[in-house]
Amino acid sequence: MRLGVMISGRGSNLQALIEACASPGYPAEIALVISNRGDAAGLARAAVAGIPATVIDERDRARFAEAADRLLRRHAVGLVCLAGFMRLLDHGLVAAWRDHMVNIHPSLLPAFPGLHAQRQALAAGVRFAGCTVHFVRAETDRGPILAQAVVAVHPDDDEESLSARILAAEHRLYPSAVRLIAEGRTRIVGDRVEVEGWRAPEATVLNPCPASADALVSKRG
Repeated sequence: MRLGVMISGRGSNLQALIEACASPGYPAEIALVISNRGDAAGLARAAVAGIPATVIDERDRARFAEAADRLLRRHAVGLVCLAGFMRLLDHGLVAAWRDHMVNIHPSLLPAFPGLHAQRQALAAGVRFAGCTVHFVRAETDRGPILAQAVVAVHPDDDEESLSARILAAEHRLYPSAVRLIAEGRTRIVGDRVEVEGWRAPEATVLNPCPASADALVSKRG
């Protein structure tokens, strides 16, 4: 499957996808990188990997969408991956790529959509945070959820430390989720994603955990 990756900044999730695509047997390749910012550090990552990259410096949302759509189709992209793309998309572009566009967000959606999700999580006092890969819909950070990774919140966490731990989880989750799509193992039914061969973890983790143990794990059954 040919991927089009859209970025606005440092491109660390782009790098995770680049490394996954370089692995033997990974069922996808990055055909194109698009950025809305010419100073995005992720453009250098694309250049090092020899991936075509384009900057669309267009403030008008509809004209940006038209240019992006044209490029994605020219490069025969089958799946668009938003990877730190920090701009609202034109609804027409989202509709045109419905079920063929995914995003990764640093929270366990539907909790804490929008900006500063990690700050929102800390302010709410949650014990677990994480990240979500979902299919994109017109509403911000909404759409059928494909995959999630959970990160425990530590008592001494601040926004920086929690963000770093979530980002490390993102780098594992995004390539895994893209693989499921590229292998044809996903099907969207209404607002849910069905995954062929999906297996859930068997453990329940408590936070706070008992002082006598690093974690309390309870097997189901």
